[in-house]
Amino acid sequence: MTKHPIEVITSVERRRRWSREDKERLVAACLEPGAVLSEIARSAGIHVSQLFRWRKELCQLEEPSTPVSSTLVPVIVSEAAPAAQPAASELPAPSQPRRKRSDVTIDLGRGRRVRVDSDIDTEALGRILDCVLGRR
Repeated sequence: MTKHPIEVITSVERRRRWSREDKERLVAACLEPGAVLSEIARSAGIHVSQLFRWRKELCQLEEPSTPVSSTLVPVIVSEAAPAAQPAASELPAPSQPRRKRSDVTIDLGRGRRVRVDSDIDTEALGRILDCVLGRR
């Protein structure tokens, strides 16, 4: 037969009040390598969920003060205008014939995204979006 410590509460108040220092001490013990939360909670006479709640309260990061909102922006697809011809002194060296790649990502909602190259045929893109959105 094992003996368990018994705590007798003699006051009218039935809840124990934990100081911030006691909470921080127990949460710090939980963050130690190899710590077993159930043993720490049992030794303090509390439930494991209380340790999780204290850890969440004490370790939470500050939320950004400015609310983040999403805005829908209309997009118009048109033919690309011809680029201006650079001056002879601004011509790139022939050893660097790379073209900068630019992708366009279209967010369709509910976790669906379509990523295409910026020079895609607009009619083909329309057919793809019709299929993805179930309009065909």
